[in-house]
Amino acid sequence: MTPEMLSLSNSPLLFVAAMIIKILVVFGVLMGIVAYATYAERKIIGRMQTRLGPMETGWYGLLQPIADGIKLFFKEDIIPAEASKVPFILAPMMILVPALITMAVVPFGPDLTIGQYIIPLQITDLNIGILFVLAMAGLGVYGIVLAGWASNSKYSLLGGIRSSAQMVSYELTAGLVIVSIFMLSETLSLRGIVAAQMEPLWGIATLPHWMHNWYIFSQPLAFVLFMFSGLAEINRTPFDLPEAETELVSGFCTEYSSMKYAMFFMAEYANMIVIAGITATLFLGGWDGPFYGPINFLLKIFCFMFFFIWIRATWPRVRYDQLMFLGWKIFLPLSLANIVLTGFVVLMFQ
Repeated sequence: MTPEMLSLSNSPLLFVAAMIIKILVVFGVLMGIVAYATYAERKIIGRMQTRLGPMETGWYGLLQPIADGIKLFFKEDIIPAEASKVPFILAPMMILVPALITMAVVPFGPDLTIGQYIIPLQITDLNIGILFVLAMAGLGVYGIVLAGWASNSKYSLLGGIRSSAQMVSYELTAGLVIVSIFMLSETLSLRGIVAAQMEPLWGIATLPHWMHNWYIFSQPLAFVLFMFSGLAEINRTPFDLPEAETELVSGFCTEYSSMKYAMFFMAEYANMIVIAGITATLFLGGWDGPFYGPINFLLKIFCFMFFFIWIRATWPRVRYDQLMFLGWKIFLPLSLANIVLTGFVVLMFQ
């Protein structure tokens, strides 16, 4: 019997069980990476600055993320007397939840065949997957603006305003860059985009079996623009102006403490993983590579995260006018030019 795609109609119990397992695995791996990304960042930046980083909690400080989590959990939760309480409480969740939900549409491995059913290694395949990702990215800015406004603090408000302007500016570039990927793959599904990159690289059949036509080879400018726009979207160095410690204390999260403050941190690292996963899916063939699918995907995510941490250790923060100049006068025209060039090439070779 030919295996068929597992669905709610052909095997409801197995479908629900498979969905629960996939959600638990993705959530568990995501939160594990979030916890130890904080440890890895401290160790890597410490190494680059000739320091040791965490060493005291467990062997080589490996239990430091757990100690930090316990410390934040038991800290006093302070809500400023003049704050707007309901938005103040909701804001951290509005930043963290969209970041976690976004991973639902990212494929992390090839299809599994168990018995007569094919089970995709992806929580759900939306035919408008990339639009769903952009929508969730847009929701995150509401949480930051809400945190800045609800805190009733000038530092928080300035951080929230900076963040909203920054995210709107760079979201435009990120959206336009993805248009060139649509033009090549002719689909909005992330699963379809990965499948479209499985052709032999430039038609050369003698290359290693895992060397495929990843879009980084045909869209190098789009790759660079998307990666740096992603850094600006998640407020990472050198675009961390919404938090700028030397100017705004800690920006939009200045007035937060305890687990609410921890949720901002978790959202930042979860967003790093999402940007790394989306960039790998759009430009590096997703789970495609020399090893088993999920291992390839994780290795690509780790490489991007190392690069983001490296940038934090070595690049100074840009000024606000430089940030806007880069977004509106360099990235935006380049992304538009890339669309025109891609359209011309597609028309010429079709």
